[in-house]
Amino acid sequence: MRLRHTGGETIHLGYCTNVHPAEDLAGILGQLDTYAVPVRVALGSDLLGLGLWLAAPVAAELAADPALRRRLRAELDARGLEVVTLNGFPYAAFQAPVVKHDVYHPDWTTEQRLTYTVDLARVLADLLPDDAARGSISTLPLAWRQPWDTARADAARHRLDQLAAGLAAVQRDTGREVRVAFEPEPGCVVESTGQAAAILSSMDTERLGICLDLAHLACAWEDPTAALDRLRSAGLPVVKVQVSAAVEAADPAADAEALRRWVEPRFLHQTRGAGCVGAADPADPAYAADDLDAALDAALPGPWRVHYHVPLHAPPEQPLGSTLPVLRAALAALFDGPVAGCDHLDVETYTWGVLPAARRPGSDAELASGIAAELAFARDELVELGLTVDQAVTAEVTR
Repeated sequence: MRLRHTGGETIHLGYCTNVHPAEDLAGILGQLDTYAVPVRVALGSDLLGLGLWLAAPVAAELAADPALRRRLRAELDARGLEVVTLNGFPYAAFQAPVVKHDVYHPDWTTEQRLTYTVDLARVLADLLPDDAARGSISTLPLAWRQPWDTARADAARHRLDQLAAGLAAVQRDTGREVRVAFEPEPGCVVESTGQAAAILSSMDTERLGICLDLAHLACAWEDPTAALDRLRSAGLPVVKVQVSAAVEAADPAADAEALRRWVEPRFLHQTRGAGCVGAADPADPAYAADDLDAALDAALPGPWRVHYHVPLHAPPEQPLGSTLPVLRAALAALFDGPVAGCDHLDVETYTWGVLPAARRPGSDAELASGIAAELAFARDELVELGLTVDQAVTAEVTR
């Protein structure tokens, strides 16, 4: 859906489809009917935004075939769906039984990651609505932190130069601007906005910037206003925001039984204690662990924030909580002013299928209903900040 900021900017709000497992075009079209259209209908909106996830094989297929891109665009239009942003972080198999560290490969030292991302840019240029100002692609923050050395850093820097050149070529060919946003994440080479400022500020910031995931920001125990000021001072634009919340435990020692119900085998759930605030190494094992079970076994001092995306409208039951206060503070810092701090927002709760059993959707319809409730929550938070739903935007809906 689209909202209007008080400064006049159009703000695109959608949900990220990496929650769905389809990795070929037929499967992607199927998920539009199974989930996206019911979400749009539940919201009573003529137009729904998708943060589309395309695995590397289907991205390559679409990038090589203009007719396939036209078909996908027509299928989106027919359903009242639009795409201004893609999630280019997972390369493939993001809903496999076990993902864990695999999601960080291939990383930005490799040709595969570069090729995949430029393929996505070429696809997105043809999917963008005619009146969209630009497109965006979120990607991993270079690599997992280990191994990392000067040679790998130099290789990644070279890939980013090639990426900027590839994006410029896409714009020359299509007339559409696509930017790539690096997403700080716990455990990676770039975990915090301080590391982003130190490592990424030398890249081409006309075409490359930051994807601010609000759950990751919370897990780094960063103050949103200070984080945004840090990025601004470094000349790093916030290209995309992922509207997400993480698990919080005020007293993890007392709440260990409740926390163990959130341990699961598919995704990493990096855990950070409040001691990481201002630390030189956010992953210092004195207050950090790379997964929730490891944090429990190590009895890290609390309080904790756990990289486990939870539905915005349905935080964990007490004694646990979520980082919604950080989300609200970040949205206020971004939008409670004369100029919008970002125009692409994605609700990204990819963990619906691994939530504790009592909280997990039992059917496709329940999942669509949950996604719609999250989007309604995010919309209402933005309206509270003075944004308005753009009622002037309509789409020809044939389904």
